[in-house]
Amino acid sequence: MSLLPILRFPDPRLKKVAARVNQVDDGIRRLARDMAETMYEAPGIGLAATQVDIHLQLIVIDASETRDQLLALINPEIMEQSGLQVCEEGCLSVPGIYDKVERAEHVVVRFQDLEGKEQTVEAIGLLAVCLQHEIDHLQGRVFVEHLSQMKQLRIRNKLAKQARITA
Repeated sequence: MSLLPILRFPDPRLKKVAARVNQVDDGIRRLARDMAETMYEAPGIGLAATQVDIHLQLIVIDASETRDQLLALINPEIMEQSGLQVCEEGCLSVPGIYDKVERAEHVVVRFQDLEGKEQTVEAIGLLAVCLQHEIDHLQGRVFVEHLSQMKQLRIRNKLAKQARITA
């Protein structure tokens, strides 16, 4: 397994829409393992393939307290959503930035597992937020795009300043 480099906002590659995975094979399973290792190391609770510059519909999530309930979702699709919740979100591609985002409180997501079998997961709370956040990445959206234009500009400026300092 290996750690993968994570793209940082506003990298234009984060805007790419991910392609469907046509065949679940050892390469996809290896990518899911590498993404999970990268997510845990970062540390984070979710990672989309888009964030590691691989534009396939694959996400990994572990929103558990014990960090032992990894979900790998291939071709995830929100089938149902209801209610509203506002949660503070962060993102491995937008390090150090957190803000409140409004999302559905309850979602049902259809996906393929690492064996290629169709599954569904029903989620509320943090897991529902994480699923929506990571699926957004597959559609070329970063959570800051849910914020006002002014907040987006402040975030871009803050990240640009951080990049200059660490360069």
